[in-house]
Amino acid sequence: MSTVSRYYLPAGSAARDGYDLEVTPESAAWGYSSLRVLTLAAGGTRTVATGDAEVVVLPLSGAVDVAVDGVRHALHGRPDVFAGPTDLAYLPVGSVATLASAAGGRFALCGARTDRVLPFRYGAAADVPVELRGAGPSSRQVRNFATPEALDAGALIACEVITPDGNWSSYPAHKHDETTATESELEEIYYFEVAPGPHGEPGLGFMRTSSSPGHPIEVLEEVHDRDTVLVPFGWHGPCVAAPGHPLYYLNVMAGPSPERAWRISDHPDQTWVRGTWADQPVDPRLTAAKEG
Repeated sequence: MSTVSRYYLPAGSAARDGYDLEVTPESAAWGYSSLRVLTLAAGGTRTVATGDAEVVVLPLSGAVDVAVDGVRHALHGRPDVFAGPTDLAYLPVGSVATLASAAGGRFALCGARTDRVLPFRYGAAADVPVELRGAGPSSRQVRNFATPEALDAGALIACEVITPDGNWSSYPAHKHDETTATESELEEIYYFEVAPGPHGEPGLGFMRTSSSPGHPIEVLEEVHDRDTVLVPFGWHGPCVAAPGHPLYYLNVMAGPSPERAWRISDHPDQTWVRGTWADQPVDPRLTAAKEG
């Protein structure tokens, strides 16, 4: 699909103020989560003010220096999102940073509004917890660079997911749109990158969001490289990678709860799928990726 909807933002459709993508609480009509994607040419710079949000600078491709309070912090980055985890920088609420890239690259600014003020931090790629989730055709790799267990933050929860071509992830479909003992209320952004075919052919994938009790929403989108899908509520998943095209997505979440936690409920029609994983091996393409 190529049209913009409230929840589906094709690549380039939400470009603003020099960003390739800008999703703010105002543009998404919610309260907390944000995401900006910035391309810097070789030798390019950009000054970023976090305002009322905490922000994680996450290299998608290339390296970048992040200067805060006169101190320069080098992020070595990576060639692309399929190359493995990256190092990162945590920018506190109310800070101003200058990003400079000698060779150029693309960088995600993952944000969440919060009242909690924490110090600047550098996070090494080697310290990012990597999880192999699911099994068989539901296997995927999750890089938990800004989950509650991996990074102290006020409200932000973020991770990266690699889905091998032909596999399903965000499956079973799940939701986190109410605050209960077993569920957190979190807005979520899905930002996609899709690996091209062997001769540069553009790839594709699919994403589904459906209505949960009291939250009507219907989304079924063919997603392409650098598309974005917003999930304010509802059962979301699966995300499906087309054969020949490994799928990457960056999840950025935040919500109103004073407790920073990721608790979910499975779609009742699909939760049985988890019971099949015990008898299936994890996709060996992911096992090799984790070991290598």
